[in-house]
Order: sequence, then C-alpha cells, then structure tokens
Amino acid sequence: MNGSTAPELPVSRTESDGSAVVRVLSYNVRSLRDDVPALARVIRACAPDLVLVQEAPRFFRWRKKLAALASASGLVLLSGGAPAAGPALLCSLRATVERTEDVLLPLTPGLHRRGFATAVVGFGAARLGVASCHLSLGAQERAVQAGLLLKRTEAFGTPHAVVGGDLNERPEGPAFRRLAGALQDCRGAAPWGGELTYSPELPRRRIDAVFATAGVTVLGCGVPDALPGVTGADLRAASDHLPVLAAVRVPAG
Repeated sequence: MNGSTAPELPVSRTESDGSAVVRVLSYNVRSLRDDVPALARVIRACAPDLVLVQEAPRFFRWRKKLAALASASGLVLLSGGAPAAGPALLCSLRATVERTEDVLLPLTPGLHRRGFATAVVGFGAARLGVASCHLSLGAQERAVQAGLLLKRTEAFGTPHAVVGGDLNERPEGPAFRRLAGALQDCRGAAPWGGELTYSPELPRRRIDAVFATAGVTVLGCGVPDALPGVTGADLRAASDHLPVLAAVRVPAG
C-alpha cells in the first residue's frame, strides 16, 4: 500500500440529530477483467454504503455481471453500467432510493463515449446526491466534463452531494482543480490512509478522488492501508487502480 497505517474510519450510523455517517467507495474495476472474487473481497471489506464504480461492464450480459459483483460484495445495483457508458453506482440496503438517472455526455469523434451514473438517496433523514464519473483521456474534453459534473451536482435538488471517480488527471491538472475549487476534495479535507491510486503494483499517481459539497463533513478519505481479510495480493489482483474510501457526515434535511 502507499501510506502509513491509519486508524479505522468511522462506521456507518445515524446520529441523534438525524445526520448520517456514510461510507463512500470509488473504484475503477477495469470491466471486471481481473480477479473478481478478490475485487468483491476488497469492496466488502471497505463496508461501503455507496460504491462509485468506473469501467463497469458495458457489453454482453453487463447487467448480470454487475449485479453479481454487487451481490458478492453484499450490495445491490443502483444505476449505471451500459446506459452511462461505464460509470455505475452500487449501494447497501441502508440507502433509500429516491431517483436515479444515467447521463450520456457529448461524444468527441475519436474518443470513447463518457457518462455519469447519478442518484439521489436517503439515509434516514439525510438526503444525498451521488454521481460516479470517468473523465476523458483528452485534456480539453476532460475539462468540459468537469464543468458538466458540477452542473449535474447543482441539479440534484439537494444541498448535499458526493461525486467522484477516475479523473484521468492529477490534482494539479485543470479539471481536477476545477472540481476541487467548487467542492471539497475529501482527501485534502481529511487525509486518511494512502494517497496514490495508480497503479497497484507501484502507485505513483493520484488520479481517483471523491468530492463533497459544502455542508458535508469529511471524516476521512484515502486508499485503505489495511482491510480485514484482504491482502496486498488481493488489491493488486482486483483491478489496475486502488480504491478510494471516504467517510462523510451528511446533515439531516
């Protein structure tokens, strides 16, 4: 792993004031081309309420494959996959689903189609917009998509949201900086665990991130240093990215 051992993140819970502690995992799963049982072990060990997936299966029997991953991870499929061109959302049964929407972004000739998987969910009295993204490999298109992600965040109809995914860009890049300028970069707000997300064999770059709107309290965010029942070999076998796990407190209302 790529950081010193960190204390445990807060567990999911509902507070006496109606706010909710929610665990959010962002993970590029490389179309399930790697060790799927290892991937499921990693996800389950993170104990997430929400999983922001990138590179979900998009072709033959994609829904069955994604639902099987969710089931093996103790979760259910919320939205995304092929209709969102790759991003997807998984959730625990703790979440109450208000609505979902898969968004296809404008296509740039010669580049892959991109999209967002989005939803509004509730955790008791707390409501939360959520979006998973996988931004373009092209710098110009990536910057435009960052702006579209911010507009989508504003359109949730709730003041509290978390968004994240594979940005294909380091924190000093313009798309990353645009998102971090409008939202809280959860890793920057409350560093926890490791920082670098790509690649698992020798992490050198931070290109995956989780962001939150103002009013959401970030309790910790980073690459898990240690997970129960998960080895370093599991993390290397599961995907070509490392997962980013965040714990946030969402106010009631």
